[in-house]
Amino acid sequence: MQQEMLHLPGYRVNDYQLVLVPHEELRAKILRVKQEFATKYRLPYNPVSRAWLPLVYFTQYQMMEERIMNRLKLVAMAHYPFKVEMRGFGSFPSHTVFIDVPTRAPVQELVRQVRQDTQRLMKFSEEQKPHFISDPHISIGTRLKPWQYEQGWLEYSHRPFSGKFIADSMLLLRKPAGEAGFRPVQKFSFQNLPVNTKQGELFGF
Repeated sequence: MQQEMLHLPGYRVNDYQLVLVPHEELRAKILRVKQEFATKYRLPYNPVSRAWLPLVYFTQYQMMEERIMNRLKLVAMAHYPFKVEMRGFGSFPSHTVFIDVPTRAPVQELVRQVRQDTQRLMKFSEEQKPHFISDPHISIGTRLKPWQYEQGWLEYSHRPFSGKFIADSMLLLRKPAGEAGFRPVQKFSFQNLPVNTKQGELFGF
């Protein structure tokens, strides 16, 4: 019975990402770095790879999507545009090398607000809870083997990188669970308006 339900439109399960999107020139610069790293350290490079700054990953039934988007819209309406700077590289030993984001505070504040207002709606099960990114970064190499990490970090820890953009919106992406390729669903513009997000509770958003 449950398997049959999963094939009904409302019960389809999707993977989602909520991200910040740098401007086109900076995205192109980031993608060149990702492709170069993949070539040097023999990683599979996805030609449709994206240069997004992730805020949260989650899995949920499609029927929950509208309620989540309503809540995200309220969060965005109340939030303000802010500057995001990228400088140099960092790593998560011993598996990931990433572009570092030293201007953490405004990104972390946005993530905190999204978590506060949407965490309950994004929770799929006790085993599959939303993953909020508390340390903002853009990965250029993940799931690295020991030699890839050691050699890659030895080189990139000394390499320069700089870029900045104004985050004036966040973007929700979706793909069917188990498939590849996220697609944009909805953009939420930051408007810095006096919105009481708690009102959403009254209307079941």
